Amino acid sequence: MKKGFTLIELLVVIAIVAVLATAVILVINPAELIKQARDSTRISDMAALNSAVSLYLADVATPGLDGADGQACSSATERCTFGTAGRAEATCTTNASTTVDGVGWVGVDFLDISSGSPLSRLPVDPIATQGSTNCGATDERCFYSFACNGTNYELGATMESTKFAGGGSDVEGTDGGSDPNIYEVGSDLNI
Repeated sequence: MKKGFTLIELLVVIAIVAVLATAVILVINPAELIKQARDSTRISDMAALNSAVSLYLADVATPGLDGADGQACSSATERCTFGTAGRAEATCTTNASTTVDGVGWVGVDFLDISSGSPLSRLPVDPIATQGSTNCGATDERCFYSFACNGTNYELGATMESTKFAGGGSDVEGTDGGSDPNIYEVGSDLNI
């Protein structure tokens, strides 16, 4: 008598493996992990920009954000209406330039810092150029924003993962800013 597996036994094992594989994929949720990784990049980019602007304000003798002292400014890599608060202004502009010489999407000439610019280029959202990808609870495009008034400024980014946009590590609603759907950092989070 030959020893081996029957067709039924093989089908049962394949079915069990398929159920386990599906369960593992649902628990791990690779799409959410990718979103969390991009959100971590956004948080890191905002921290780097915040540090660079703070260094600029501390180092430059007569700092002016976006041109001149007291000038209201607003810029974004994708759009200028900042979340549900709708802070778009007449001076609002969109700019995809990543130069650090004052003409990029953050209108600060980082080259004026005595030790040189701490950034080689301005960061942009990891998926801002990928068409219609949506972000966050407001179902808007992912973007980075910069708004200022005199020497006060606010940097913003939308998060796309459940974890960082309202979940267990909600950075949008707990950052102290005026918009619960945008991660905000800077010297004035109510601009």
